[in-house]
Amino acid sequence: MKFSHLLLAIFLAAGTVPAAEPPAIAARSAILFDANTGKILYKKNPDERRAAASTQKLLTALLVAEGGGLDEMVTIKSIDTDVEPTVINVRPGQRYSRLQLLTGLLVKSGNDVARALARDHSGSLSAFAAEMNAKMRELGGSDSNFVTPNGLPAKGQYSTARDMSRVARAAYRNPALRRIMNIKYYDFRFSSGKVLTLKNTNRVLRHYSFCNGMKTGYTVAAGHCLISSASYNGKDVISVMLGGTKAHIWEDSRDLLAWGLGIPLSSVENFRNAGTD
Repeated sequence: MKFSHLLLAIFLAAGTVPAAEPPAIAARSAILFDANTGKILYKKNPDERRAAASTQKLLTALLVAEGGGLDEMVTIKSIDTDVEPTVINVRPGQRYSRLQLLTGLLVKSGNDVARALARDHSGSLSAFAAEMNAKMRELGGSDSNFVTPNGLPAKGQYSTARDMSRVARAAYRNPALRRIMNIKYYDFRFSSGKVLTLKNTNRVLRHYSFCNGMKTGYTVAAGHCLISSASYNGKDVISVMLGGTKAHIWEDSRDLLAWGLGIPLSSVENFRNAGTD
């Protein structure tokens, strides 16, 4: 542990770090909560209906993970690959384990593997959307409607920061997803033997040691969205930001997580991972 980290841990344990005001957040809608207790620590328009973009892939991942059989193989079909723009480039006829596809989903946000997993899970994309909505109701969310497994724009699709916080907490509690969401780089091996190194789309995860997940998202309609989790000194927090901007989303998420963990913003750079891109 760095000396600065040690000092901060001592201060936190002693309760001597003063509580600061939360940082200013540019996102249209945001929420920060304690991942263990569910207590809300910060909120900004948490019930405003908005497009959630690829952050809703967390719900797709949760359904697949809870379905089990992650070592079982999935055969890619042409309907899975009829999608853009962010794809892994799997091809019809290729076979991959659910775990491999799930990892590609959460690390690189592949829209093609989202469709493959959804179809494999429920038989069709529409049936999977129904399961997504049922799962959200089970989690206590009442202000969302999902149409696609990947968050690409669709008529009548929306959620809120509060509802997505429910999905994020459930995903954080799932051991399989917890491991995957913390992967910064992943070597995806295609059926042909070709290996493609996938870089996690979450810059906060790649750059700061206290961050340990979760999922990015972007469309023109949704803006920049980010659900990030963090852990430090025995505390776990999760932030949800919808409708953010490219100029502020990463720093805002970093600063809100640090604030929730009790890390002074002046010390945040002490937690920066060495050699990050």
